Amino acid sequence: MTKLSIYTGVFLIILGIASYIATGAASATALIPAFFGLAFVGLGFLGNRSENMRKHSMHAALLLAILGLGGSFGGLMSVFGVLGGGELERPAAAIGQAIMALACIFFLVAGVRSFIEARKKPAADTTFEDGNLD
Repeated sequence: MTKLSIYTGVFLIILGIASYIATGAASATALIPAFFGLAFVGLGFLGNRSENMRKHSMHAALLLAILGLGGSFGGLMSVFGVLGGGELERPAAAIGQAIMALACIFFLVAGVRSFIEARKKPAADTTFEDGNLD
């Protein structure tokens, strides 16, 4: 999960820089995905430092993904609105937000699946050690 946090962070940094360039460097808000990406990378590296920090940093990374999704969800809805015949006022910004929202959704799904698997694994190991096969 820590590697996924780092990869997601690098992707968001690249997205933020590309969005900034695509919008003609008109506003620093296009760099917001890059700031989220820096936080993801930092949490990924922090999680690699020790087993105790891994749980906390990955929970923080999931919270960051929820916040990122909340902030970029409007762009995703704007892009879906185009499919219904609407128009985008700022297409580059909306597309950047939509891509960030999708990256955050992907990270959330992978994180929840990872946590579920982590919960199942210790339970299976302890029942085997106790001699129970149930």
